[in-house]
Amino acid sequence: MPKTATRPQPTTARNPSKRLRLQKLIADAGIASRRHAEELIRDGRVAVNGTVVREMGVQVDAARDQVRVNGKLVRAASEHTYLMLHKPRGVLTTVSDPEGRRTIMQLLPRDKRLYPVGRLDLNSEGLILLTDDGALANHLTHPRYEHEKEYRVLVEGRVANDAIQKLSAGVELDDGKTAPARVDYLELIAGDTWLRIVLHEGRKRQIRRMVEAVGHRVRRLVRVRMGPLRLGDLPVGEWRALSPRELTELKRVTKSRV
Repeated sequence: MPKTATRPQPTTARNPSKRLRLQKLIADAGIASRRHAEELIRDGRVAVNGTVVREMGVQVDAARDQVRVNGKLVRAASEHTYLMLHKPRGVLTTVSDPEGRRTIMQLLPRDKRLYPVGRLDLNSEGLILLTDDGALANHLTHPRYEHEKEYRVLVEGRVANDAIQKLSAGVELDDGKTAPARVDYLELIAGDTWLRIVLHEGRKRQIRRMVEAVGHRVRRLVRVRMGPLRLGDLPVGEWRALSPRELTELKRVTKSRV
């Protein structure tokens, strides 16, 4: 148990530019919003170098001071990695496969130990976020937060308006009725229909099962957006680091609760 004190004793840093307010460090690490970080401090749930901190305005050196929230070590945001990958069809969204099949990890730099946030099934394509930031990943995938995911879906045959309305309102599956979704007709090509589908849920093979429930079959499924992140023109099989702007926006909409 850390000892309680009215004033912490963080490591002294000669360079004041490296120091920042404790609540900002917690927020930047993706653990909580700035306001919630202040509540954590007031509640005595934050310790600096083994000393519980209960007052605002304390400054710490992210590179040298050890900060813990509820006993868990806080990593500075700069220590985390956030990559966006355009997953190809036929590649597994797993870290490894006992059958030796190709996984997304074979498309990434080998010096990073990253984990996919959510999944795309074997025959689906599109945006996958990979990170070592567990708090952010948990927030993005937890059902209670209902972050949007947008897909372009090529459906076999001509999809009638009543089928689109059913998909939008929710259809009955073997694991219960789906939540309302946003479903838009895009275009008809060679007798097949492109749809735009936006979900808040994340059930296994959900879109494929929804489409089957209204009498059709998915030919192609591409995820083009997760929350504020858009796939854009990233080539298939390629990856890139999130931009500072993307990361800021992602953290804004994924303020984790401790």
